Amino acid sequence: MKLAVSGKGGVGKTTFSSLLIRALNSSGKHVLAIDADPDANLAAAVGIKNADQIIPIAEMKDLIFERTEARPGTIGGFFKLNPKVDDLPDTLSAKFENIKLMRLGGVKKGGAGCICPESTLLRALVMHVVLARNEVVVMDMEAGIEHLGRGTAKAVDKLLVVVEPGRRSIDTAEHIRSLASQIGLTQIAVIGNKIRGKKDEDFLKNNLKDFNFLGFIPYDNALIEADLNGIAPFDANSSAVEIVMEMVKKL
Repeated sequence: MKLAVSGKGGVGKTTFSSLLIRALNSSGKHVLAIDADPDANLAAAVGIKNADQIIPIAEMKDLIFERTEARPGTIGGFFKLNPKVDDLPDTLSAKFENIKLMRLGGVKKGGAGCICPESTLLRALVMHVVLARNEVVVMDMEAGIEHLGRGTAKAVDKLLVVVEPGRRSIDTAEHIRSLASQIGLTQIAVIGNKIRGKKDEDFLKNNLKDFNFLGFIPYDNALIEADLNGIAPFDANSSAVEIVMEMVKKL
């Protein structure tokens, strides 16, 4: 099963991704987690120790040079467009129980979709984990779907879009669906987060009528306290854990 998680910044996308990853792990699955959001720290949310010391692959200059035969930060020139990446998930992942986690990082030069050694390696890696790995793959994406190409999108079983009750969150969900449709990714489900009651739930249903809702996670102070205390959301005393476990069964 290959899953990609997206949503506007601040909606709780990484919190949900970590809950999903840990729920899959607790159900006996081997999970390959991909942190593809440069502004998030999925490793800490999962509960991996010393998460802040994990070096993003996009910053591993020697590795990028070895695999692409071009120095990071360069644009143009000659370099390999199909670098070897099949060994990276096993050699570069941080481990937690049955979870392997890779942090991609961001490409700081050249803009989105640039033809540069860093982005070439990251795209090749994402293509490999989606098409060739036999674990469950969960990718915590940016607000868009930057790392997904047309070839990989068709192999993604579900794009999970996290939304909160709010106009900007709804607009982002529509934008993500538009981007996804352009590369043939049509299997989309929505998760409502930070739900304070039926009014919030109805607001999302009424404004995203033609979306399929996977479920709703309540606004929970336990999750906020867990974040403040550096505790993984899955280890918090929150109803969100059981709710996400039920989502896993649906998936």
